[in-house]
Amino acid sequence: MAFQRDLNVVFKTPKHTEVERPKAIGTRTLTNQGIVTEPFTPYGGRILIWPTGVRFHIQQESDIPASTQLYNQICFAIAARHYPPGHRLPSTRQLAMQTGLHRNTISKVYRQLETDGVVEAMAGSGIYVRDQQKPREIRTPMNLRNRGVTDVDREVRKCVDGLLNAGCTLQQTRDLLTREIDWRLRCGARVLVSTPREDIGASMLIAEELEPSLDVPVEVVPMEELESVLESASNGTVVTSRYFLQPVEELAKRHGVRAVAVDLNDFREELAMLKELRQGSCVGLVSISPGILRAAEVILHSMRGNELLLMTATPDVGSRLLALLRASSHVLCDRPSLPLVEQSLRQNRSQLMRMPQVHCSQSYLSGDTIELLRKEIGLQVS
Repeated sequence: MAFQRDLNVVFKTPKHTEVERPKAIGTRTLTNQGIVTEPFTPYGGRILIWPTGVRFHIQQESDIPASTQLYNQICFAIAARHYPPGHRLPSTRQLAMQTGLHRNTISKVYRQLETDGVVEAMAGSGIYVRDQQKPREIRTPMNLRNRGVTDVDREVRKCVDGLLNAGCTLQQTRDLLTREIDWRLRCGARVLVSTPREDIGASMLIAEELEPSLDVPVEVVPMEELESVLESASNGTVVTSRYFLQPVEELAKRHGVRAVAVDLNDFREELAMLKELRQGSCVGLVSISPGILRAAEVILHSMRGNELLLMTATPDVGSRLLALLRASSHVLCDRPSLPLVEQSLRQNRSQLMRMPQVHCSQSYLSGDTIELLRKEIGLQVS
């Protein structure tokens, strides 16, 4: 659920009853799932450290429900590939013991993640990050392009032999391979980047980074218009973030095109900087994506609670942006927002008591997700 506030309002968080306070100060417990640290932290929260390096911060005294805090943090961990596809999430019992949340609360979060198509439950096994690309993953041998023709021939024969051994005739094998190749060619004809209209800024961020790296047209299409666009031409690959994968995948399936989720940057440097800011600092977040601002607000509040004053703005609302720049000591923004942030600073320098430190995130997508996408849609990997 979006958690929005006016610019000049500091977080006020009444005690939340779902989360227990740590019973010991400065204790560290090693379990088979990670290390539970229960110190008296400046954030007043309980921290769970997983072997993958993911930290879940649950603020005990907050008006943001504990389930919302946990949901947003797990979603981000999956979107940033801290939890890769196929990764098994901790059981509700383990997570309840280590976070202090009730098992029913954790089950509610897991059910919502499953409903949103982010994870899948396997009976008797557990909850796993959904491996969306697994059914059509191309497992090309490494350095195939540098091998001789003999190796390529061997791979082709192996594929054909596999279908024949499965009971297909040569004609059926030819039809299956031709159909697959034709489908992949259609999917590689163009890339449609789609998110809900209210967060079209996220699509613009994705498209901005994909366009220079792909040799096919890249178009931004609001999710509400995707159906009509695909009806007019059922070709291409629809790209989105994991936050919106399920509805996009359903639309793409109806029209016989591919839907692919790209992985987000983990913003490790930005989160490390925010963690070290002194108490009472005012932080401004500026992005063309309202969805990013909402998610970042919840995650930052889960990390620091009332320690920081957080202000958010989109760059197209000049009055809100100016108020943010006046109050903030540190401003974090995305690349499309940077020119407007710098312009506002120049034009209103006389109205600022001090110039804030501006930090621009250089990428919205993870480093290798573009290469994976190129491979997925059949383009030559650079």
